[in-house]
Amino acid sequence: MTATEQPIRIGIIGAGGIVKSRHMPGLRAIPNVQITQVTNRSLASAEAFCREFAPEAQAVERWEELASSPEVDVVWVGTHPYMHAEMTCYALQHGKHVFTQARMAASLPEANQMWEASMRYPELVTAICPAPQGMHGGELVKKLLAEGAIGTPHQVLLHSFNDAWLDAAKPAHWRQQSDLSGIQILTLGIYTEVLQHWLGHIVEVEARGNVVIPERAGVEVDIPDFVNVMAKFRSGIEATMLFSGVAAHAPTDKLWIFGSEGTLSYDFNTDDLQLGKRGGKMESLTVPTELQRSWTVERDFIAAVRDAKAPRPRPGFGEGMNYMRVVHAVWQAMDAQAAVRVV
Repeated sequence: MTATEQPIRIGIIGAGGIVKSRHMPGLRAIPNVQITQVTNRSLASAEAFCREFAPEAQAVERWEELASSPEVDVVWVGTHPYMHAEMTCYALQHGKHVFTQARMAASLPEANQMWEASMRYPELVTAICPAPQGMHGGELVKKLLAEGAIGTPHQVLLHSFNDAWLDAAKPAHWRQQSDLSGIQILTLGIYTEVLQHWLGHIVEVEARGNVVIPERAGVEVDIPDFVNVMAKFRSGIEATMLFSGVAAHAPTDKLWIFGSEGTLSYDFNTDDLQLGKRGGKMESLTVPTELQRSWTVERDFIAAVRDAKAPRPRPGFGEGMNYMRVVHAVWQAMDAQAAVRVV
């Protein structure tokens, strides 16, 4: 039996919408991958998931039982961020490869626990679900910047707006509750991951944010409804990043990178990448086939599990720490109302 045919048994902890809509189709497309156990918020919901998506799997009541089961090779964590660290470290201690849903963790110390645990077990594959934003054209963006298509980049503007939280009558979303989401704010972590992949590390931030609707159906909201971030990259590039969940008639999620010789823009909803030279017009670019990236997350992870020589999937826990440090610093900057170094 070749490495590509080796059976892989997966246990799913947290079988929510992302697991159903994104990960299950990817896993089902890989030969000899079997879902053996599933645990969810309740045994009944785990059983319902198995009936619809994985009839071969056993519904399990306790996640610890799944994460230590001899019938599981890979633990697929699909829970809210506040559970990621405990589950990941436990699974690694029991010899399981671990894939965890983004964002990495509820706090920087918890993310650090995951990172350190992964280094103690280097033979085990670990990865975080990557941000799909910019996946299609990101390699071309990096190539254009490296070739000096806009000269020396000096300024960045990014906005990510929606009105999902504008209706005060709607119940609180789990992403608005720090006991479930931790320090994660809107799409801040997602776009920090993307921009650092394209532009290098952020080393300093200033931030202001606010909770517009502080209570929803008796639940206190303690995650900002909007946040404005000023960020400085190690290269000297300065970025303004604006995020909101209470913006009516919101524009699309979009990025502009301004340089000495022109501008790059990226529409994250349409993957429209545009380049404009100084004095000329912005024009859309076609991403060459060889530079296009598509969603191969599940395939890449399983390939690494089957073959130790295969590339490790990205982002790894070390890369996750890079954006967790920035998100942590944003909270510090909001509290201090001052610039904070990212450490």
